[in-house]
Amino acid sequence: MRGVSADHANYKWWALSCTSLGMLLVATNSGTLIIALPDLERALGTSLLTLVWVILAYMISSTVLVLTAGRLSDLFGRKTAFVAAFLIFGTASLGAGFAANGTQLIVWRVLQGIGGAFIFANGPALVTDAFPREQLGMAMGTNTMVAAVGLVIGPVLGGALVGISWHWVFWFNVPLALLGAFWAATVLRELAVPDTHRGFDIPGTLTFVVGLTGLVYGISRGGISGWDDVKVIVPLIAGAVLLPLFVLIEARSKAPMLDLSIFKNRLFAAATAAAFISGLSRFALMFIFVFYYQGAQGDDPILAGLKLAPMAIGMLIASPIAGIYADRHGSKFLAAMGMLMTALGLALMTTLQAGTGYWAGGLYLFLVGIGSGMFNSPNTAAMMGTVPTERRGIAAGARTMLQNTGAILSIAFVLAIITAAVPTNVLFKIFSGLASGLTSAQLDPFITNMHTALWILAGISVVGAGVSMLRPSEKATAAERRPEPRAAVIEEAIAEEVEATP
Repeated sequence: MRGVSADHANYKWWALSCTSLGMLLVATNSGTLIIALPDLERALGTSLLTLVWVILAYMISSTVLVLTAGRLSDLFGRKTAFVAAFLIFGTASLGAGFAANGTQLIVWRVLQGIGGAFIFANGPALVTDAFPREQLGMAMGTNTMVAAVGLVIGPVLGGALVGISWHWVFWFNVPLALLGAFWAATVLRELAVPDTHRGFDIPGTLTFVVGLTGLVYGISRGGISGWDDVKVIVPLIAGAVLLPLFVLIEARSKAPMLDLSIFKNRLFAAATAAAFISGLSRFALMFIFVFYYQGAQGDDPILAGLKLAPMAIGMLIASPIAGIYADRHGSKFLAAMGMLMTALGLALMTTLQAGTGYWAGGLYLFLVGIGSGMFNSPNTAAMMGTVPTERRGIAAGARTMLQNTGAILSIAFVLAIITAAVPTNVLFKIFSGLASGLTSAQLDPFITNMHTALWILAGISVVGAGVSMLRPSEKATAAERRPEPRAAVIEEAIAEEVEATP
């Protein structure tokens, strides 16, 4: 089987099946790993900080490199990049299963992040290339729905795999990655015209890597070792200096890692800011609840995975419906309502105690999932629909970079909050899933800190709703960028002359 030609009416569905497989791979991997964290800590003898960096190493590498991945895809082809993404991810997963300690595992997770970067950068661009604008929300909603399926499966599968051996948490990715590589090579076609403005932004990339890593390391370590530790202060200063410097470098670069010109579009800029806030407000939630269920409530991995499922089920239900609605009525109010629904779920979670019955936590997770589904697919479709074809790789990369940056900071500052003023021996038992012997009084500081973190996340979600309302409507944006035919010719000629100027 060789798929269908690019101009075939059904090609868009073949392309969607391929990008959905990529989303299933990365989403399932996230769920299986996060549920296995307590077992990894015991099996590898890692510190709490190392355990957190098993998660953050993947997120930072995929975030830092997603713009480079989008740039390479715009230059050399999205099909080639997508096939390579699956192969890299599968190879790294195989190696991670053989890791002998936390350091080796972090190295393999970095390589996994490189594969993930190419999946994140190319998935939305491939879908946007294949689908007409009026069906884009539905297509993005389908990808989000598939990711939600992965989030449902991941924790339960992770709990079962841990029961065999923690190694299988990584090895199960290998056959799925090989299938993805075969499928992408078979069905995808190159639809985009390669970007002729070639070049790579080494100073910008290095500045962003060091700055973001320093900021995240400093925040994540500060809650554990104290904010007066030199190993906290120096990385935080590096982040505070280098990240603003990164923006200045990008503004002056001829081939920037982050093309700031795409943010001149008000709809893209507002939707991207909302995506950053969404990542900041929501991503740490599964991290919190894994340790709430396995630590504070003493559940085994399989039961904890089942208890996390309502959030993904909410996304699964809401994502395709929201995408279809956004195609017909626009994304502005839907995205804002999704953020408010998320804020409501997070606020209600502050009523949970160590002994609270499951129905309350499950309901609140479901509300957050509904809100996430209402926000994600319409917001992504609105962003990608405003970008010219040859810039979609870098636009998808920019969206993912900012959303993942929010997610990384979410994990880091939530860790700093929930570990503050909690005795080290109590933290060890909670984060290794061995807290069944702790008294209610010993667990109280952790629960109090968890509530503080949840209130902050809820407040951030409300801010995200406000940012979503600042965007113009898709109809107004389309009218603004629709030039007269002769004006379009003149603009194109000027652009070609400018590009030809040394």
